Amino acid sequence: MCWKCGKENKVVLPLSRSAECEFCGADLHCCKNCSFYSPGSHYDCHETIDELITDKEKANFCDYFKFSAVSSGKTFGTNAAEDAKKAFNSLFGD
Repeated sequence: MCWKCGKENKVVLPLSRSAECEFCGADLHCCKNCSFYSPGSHYDCHETIDELITDKEKANFCDYFKFSAVSSGKTFGTNAAEDAKKAFNSLFGD
C-alpha cells in the first residue's frame, strides 16, 4: 500500500529501490513505506540505523527496509489521534 495515496500496489519483493506507486508516482522504497518506520523513535526507526535519513518520503538505500504491505496509522494520514484510533480498532475491532 502506498504511504501517500493509500492505494494497493502490485509489488514484487524484494522491492526495487526505484519502485514507484502505480497511482500517484510516490517512491515506495522509502521510510514512510517501511514496517520499521516509527516517528518519535531514534531517527524515526525501530531498527538501530547508524545514519539519519532526512527525507522519509524519498527512495533510499537502507539495508533494514521492509516493505509494509498495509498502511498503518503511523505512516498514513495526518491526524495522529484519529490514526491511533484506527490502528486500535484494526487490532481489537470496532
